[in-house]
Parts: sequence; C-alpha cells; structure tokens
Amino acid sequence: MAYRRTENVVRRLHARHDAIVDAARAAAAEGGMTAIQIAPVAARAGVAAGTVYRYFPGKIDLVSALVESESESEIRAVRRAAEAAPGPLSALAAAVATFGARALRSRRLAWAVMAEPVDTDMDSVRQKYRGALAAEFEGLIRAAIAGGHLPDQDAERSALGLLGALLEGLIGPLAPEHGDEQAARSRDAVQTLTLFALRGLGVVDAHARGLVVQTVLPDQGRN
Repeated sequence: MAYRRTENVVRRLHARHDAIVDAARAAAAEGGMTAIQIAPVAARAGVAAGTVYRYFPGKIDLVSALVESESESEIRAVRRAAEAAPGPLSALAAAVATFGARALRSRRLAWAVMAEPVDTDMDSVRQKYRGALAAEFEGLIRAAIAGGHLPDQDAERSALGLLGALLEGLIGPLAPEHGDEQAARSRDAVQTLTLFALRGLGVVDAHARGLVVQTVLPDQGRN
C-alpha cells in the first residue's frame, strides 16, 4: 500500500511539473520569452507561486525546462518524418517540411524557444536545442551525400545554413504572417523554403521540385 501511495505521489509531482511547463509554453506562445514570469505562470498552472519556485528555483530553470520539452518534441517529430520517407533525399525533404510546418503552427513559440533576442543566460540554454536540430539535419545531409544524392560538401555548415534559412524565412520577424485562415499560404511558405533548401544543397531544380510536390506536409500538431 505504501508503495502504491509513493507511486501516486510521484505521478502528482510529475503532473504538477508538466502543468507548470505547459503554462510557461502557453505564455511564450502568446508573448514570447518576456511573458514567462513566475506569478502569471503559477496562475495559469493553478498553483501558488511558491510551488513554481519549488520546482524551478528561478526563471532560467523554467525556461530551460520549456526549451528541453520543445526540443524533444520537435526533434522526435523530425525523426519520425525522416524515418517514414522512402529514401535519403526524401527523408531530408520530409524533415525540413515537418519542422517548417510545425514551427508555423506555433510561430511565436518557435521563435521564442530558438531565436528571440534574450539575455546571455537564456540564449545559452537555447543553443543546445539549435545544435541538436542542426545535428539532425546534418545527419540527413550526410546520408544523402553518402547515397550519391547530393554533391560532396561540408554537411555541418550546410545544416547550419539550412536551419538559419528556415528560422528567418518562416518564423523570423521579417517573415510574412500567415494566420489560421491562410493555411494555403502557410503551406506554400513551407514548400518554398523546402525547395530553397534542396536547391541550396545541390539538388537540380527539376528533381527538387518533384520532391517538394511529393512531400505531403505532416500533421502540424504539437504532439
């Protein structure tokens, strides 16, 4: 009986932790990183501010948990899309389209956890996420090179350039807004950036266009 009670306590602790992170996510999706403040997050999560501090001693700890949660979710989605593709080049196209579609679904949140201007401590937390995502793209680029589908190149630098293009072209401050009522324009934006990426990596235009046309944009949900 005592063991079962302990399991229940652990589940409640995890649930409360997740509720606080979810509240921080909702705040960032509305107002960016500056909107993540302990008292409002506590109110969203339905707990006292002191409870938030017991889980997260400072704002940087809460931001770290949010970025880690988003990183795991988005990289998992990119991997699933790549693994479901029939070949190395289509895997790369699917990964790019997946990241882009999901980022546009929650544009403010994606920008907040990856590139929004913040202080040095917060930015250092986010570098791990950007690095992990770039590493996923790098692995896919290397596989396509090894299979003879891309010309030989510095895969690490190409992956970083690809990530930068996606961030600025889809969710950066200069990128056009595409609301829910403009789903077709959002889809076009993702396909345009996917085509740009394939061309930039050395895929001839006709083949690149064919890959983009064949790439079915995945479910843009956040799970």
